[in-house]
Amino acid sequence: MRSVDAKESLIQQIVEIELDMFVKVKTSEPAPCQERLGTFKTMRKMSHSVLSLATLESYLIDLRTAVAAGRNLITEKYARMDNLIPQLNDNQLIHSIVTSEYDWLAQLHQWYPLSVKCDEGFIRYALAELETYSDRTLALYHMDVCDAAQSGRNLVEERYEYLYKSLGYSSLADVENKAKHSALFR
Repeated sequence: MRSVDAKESLIQQIVEIELDMFVKVKTSEPAPCQERLGTFKTMRKMSHSVLSLATLESYLIDLRTAVAAGRNLITEKYARMDNLIPQLNDNQLIHSIVTSEYDWLAQLHQWYPLSVKCDEGFIRYALAELETYSDRTLALYHMDVCDAAQSGRNLVEERYEYLYKSLGYSSLADVENKAKHSALFR
């Protein structure tokens, strides 16, 4: 199987497990996002699109292990975001990954202010999500981030390019151009 096909297959398996966890999240009021499952899948594919095969394989193991143990990692992530449960993982790589990704996001926001939001909510979300990852997956993810930084790549930019191309745009620059010329964004 080609590497691209293997990666797409891994992402598909991951997103299906995450989707199952997502629809099982119990909330005090129905969440509108739980009615937009296509959007959830697209955003999760976007998140995983830049990760290496090794990181994706490790995360898939994390998800399967959680399912076998009766854990819902999406519920745990949202509970952490709302500070309803104690910290799940204090691995220092989490902060290193989030710092790098936030720096990339801030840079991207400067280039594409109408198409890419940058706020503190990103940090809270990313920290909570990464706390659900195993130390093995975090180490691999951190290597992906370090490799990208060393080669001058911006993983957040690559994610947005993936997202907008999957939505039919030619590029992130195309989206920004259309936003500049649209009355909806004025």
